[in-house]
Amino acid sequence: MIPARKRHTVAIVGAGAAGTLTAVQLCETATRRRTPLDLVLVDPAPEAGRGTAYATTDPRHRLNVPAGGMSCYPDDPGHFTRWLCRHGEHTVSGADFATRHRYGAYLADTLGQAIVRAHGTVSVRRLRTRAESCTGTPGGGVEFQLADGGRLMADSAVLATGPAAARGDWAPDGLGTSGRFIRSPWAPGALDGPLADAADVLLVGTGLTAVDLALSLGRPGRTVHAVSRNGLLPQPHMLSAAGPMGAPEGLHGASLGGLRRAVYRHISKSVRTHGDWRPALDSLRPHTAHLWRSLTPEERAAFLEHEGALWNTHRHRMAPATAESVARARTARRLVVHTGRIAEAVTGADGQLAVTLTNGREIHVGWVIDCTGPGPRLEDPLWRSLFESGTAVPGPMGMGVTTRDGRLVDTEGRAQRPLFTLGAPRRGELWETTAVPEIRAQAAALAQELLAPLTRARRTTRRPRRRPADAHGLPLSTHAEAAAAHRTGLDRVLKVRAGAEDAFRRAVDLDPGFALGHAALALLGHECGAEVDVPRTLADAQRSARERADERERSFVDVVTRRIHGDDGDGTLLRHLDAHPADALALAAAVPTIAFSGINDLDGAFALRLVEATSPAYDGHWFHTSLLAFLRQEQGRFHEAGELAHRALAAEPASGHAVHALAHVHYESGAHEAGRDWLDGWVSGQGRGAVHRAHFSWHIALHELALDDPAAVRRRWFAQLAPGRVSGVRALVDSGSLLWRARLSDSWRGAVPAADVLDSVEREVVERPATAFTALHAAVALAGAGDLAALRRLRDHAAGADPVQREVIVPLCEAFGALVEERFQEAARGLDALLPVLRKVGGSAAQREVVEETLLYALIAAGRCEAARRLLDTRLDRGAAPRDRRLLAALPG
Repeated sequence: MIPARKRHTVAIVGAGAAGTLTAVQLCETATRRRTPLDLVLVDPAPEAGRGTAYATTDPRHRLNVPAGGMSCYPDDPGHFTRWLCRHGEHTVSGADFATRHRYGAYLADTLGQAIVRAHGTVSVRRLRTRAESCTGTPGGGVEFQLADGGRLMADSAVLATGPAAARGDWAPDGLGTSGRFIRSPWAPGALDGPLADAADVLLVGTGLTAVDLALSLGRPGRTVHAVSRNGLLPQPHMLSAAGPMGAPEGLHGASLGGLRRAVYRHISKSVRTHGDWRPALDSLRPHTAHLWRSLTPEERAAFLEHEGALWNTHRHRMAPATAESVARARTARRLVVHTGRIAEAVTGADGQLAVTLTNGREIHVGWVIDCTGPGPRLEDPLWRSLFESGTAVPGPMGMGVTTRDGRLVDTEGRAQRPLFTLGAPRRGELWETTAVPEIRAQAAALAQELLAPLTRARRTTRRPRRRPADAHGLPLSTHAEAAAAHRTGLDRVLKVRAGAEDAFRRAVDLDPGFALGHAALALLGHECGAEVDVPRTLADAQRSARERADERERSFVDVVTRRIHGDDGDGTLLRHLDAHPADALALAAAVPTIAFSGINDLDGAFALRLVEATSPAYDGHWFHTSLLAFLRQEQGRFHEAGELAHRALAAEPASGHAVHALAHVHYESGAHEAGRDWLDGWVSGQGRGAVHRAHFSWHIALHELALDDPAAVRRRWFAQLAPGRVSGVRALVDSGSLLWRARLSDSWRGAVPAADVLDSVEREVVERPATAFTALHAAVALAGAGDLAALRRLRDHAAGADPVQREVIVPLCEAFGALVEERFQEAARGLDALLPVLRKVGGSAAQREVVEETLLYALIAAGRCEAARRLLDTRLDRGAAPRDRRLLAALPG
């Protein structure tokens, strides 16, 4: 019998940004690894996440890093931007600068979500108090004495205390003892006095804290003075960032003098190349810690003395909106910046302070506020107790503490096993360590370090168990219950039935470390429009694959990653299937059918060879037979395709792929009446649970269009395809394209309700689609609505997207735009040139046929009747259609 293990307890002292990011990483990593954990956050603040930096409610206080750089997750940079979009800021981009208060709300919400997902594995407690001292315990843990008189025992602890308090020792005697001197401007109620009266104010320091206070305290009739030794305000960010730049050569191993020369040369190159110095400075960020460590103590001191202020003002910049407000205040003389220090301060009879600066200037103010920023040494009671006991020692240059990769080092040079820190306390050894991009990476590394021994211990005590498998015998790196949910999801994908997304979601809820489940969800979100946060889910898949997955599962995660990022997705998918032919979900993604857009296959040969090559792994399974049926009809081998489809349906009557293949056989062979009747019967019976039921209704409506029955088309659209019955990508692909085709063939009287279709789809999907297939149908719907502005936005998006969107969608949008503007000759030329490469967008011939029908309309409208006649003859040779015969008969001559 395996003895029950005591749950490991981790204390996090400080629940600001650093503590919150650490707690998020611990919750999620422990949950993925199924490692039981007790987590205790110690902080007197009313809400986790805000700390000092993000507790402000002033909307003028903005982050000094764009939203795209402020995600909680190092491997999901867009997470904060997407959170803003979901919380009312729908037009925000990664280049925008959010308010600090919003960022505090984001941190708190992200922690709350992580705690909910970790329920059952990680327990989380908040203690609204301070830790005042820390000692070791005989068992190798730590014990904290709390300010409320309590004690807290923990197996390990993370000291996320943030920056040291400002020292204020620069203040002369007449100022330091004055009630008009505010040492801690962000303390609750500290600014009540300056906010209540109209007296002038002096800010000591000209960094980002001073900038925020100048905005808060500025008002007509008041002058806000700011003084610092250099008189330099932070530089602004540019409204639109210049392109990225690589780091200069010759950085590593150089002396401070060599670094100076290399950096100044690099800045000059950046100015010549980009017209801006910022890309050069930003390119140093990944190397800053290494460069700082490579300097001698004397070189570090020289850097702080001569370059420290320049570095800070250029490295830690203002948001553009903030910089504009500061510039206006300076122009109006409501903000005056001085160079110097305070030499003397005398309190007058009226309570005002007469402050003399070292430059000889005397100014009279009602308040002096310390904005000099954090001091170098950590001096709160907790850190003092650690320094006094020898458990911690000051860091290089007397800044922060000494650590070994975040683990505290004692006076004898030993790393303290249970005590860690991150963020500002590591400033002496890393220099750049106070911004979220650095802190989140440290938090992720700490979570790995803290949990690694626990994970190893669980593995050594756990009985080896046989892994469950999917329906095709492939092993799954999860437990039996999650595997059962995954099998259900896979079965529903292969049958094209509803509920696949819910089943895969249940699988990862049961096992958050199940890489294959996350990857399947990300794939459905990317290609099928499922309501999935694709970047977040993909990051979960990648993390889980690194921690617990076999070679096949890691390969599938790589396939999904590359398909989403447009990075050799097809080649990776083909190589994966060559090694793992029985991976049914990968095979389904490779073949362009009703569920997925498939590989970029200009003539269909790749997909066909792929299905034929994987045949031995499936031994006549109905799913594989269904795919082969679809590809045979794409070859024009309709009789063989029909036989294969019927064989698959005999084995599995709910096979949506087989039904889809048969629907195409009927349509492409011109059997419109038989196809309409058979498919209508299936939709009313077995097809009731189909996830793409609207697509089958679209197929029936295509038969009705071909049969020149506009009344039937209209009835079906309102009964089965109108918004409210269909939404999302399916509405775009099926409902929108049907309306356009009905309009082109004069089968819809009056204005088509294309705008209603667009309203049922997220604007992001319409104007910034992830795939060329979705982009094609977005262009169709936008043309139907006559929305030229949105067509141009879609074109601009496609111009910066994957190669297929650049090659096909950009000229398609231009051709549709010409059509909307009734420049029919130009539209016809553009559409005709696209037909040879149209297959690259994926989907079926029947779906891509919408472009051919648009070309036909443009030719007729342009008066090019002979070209229209040739195109109609070609269509009628493919299959009889009363509608095409009517259009042909109506041509002049």
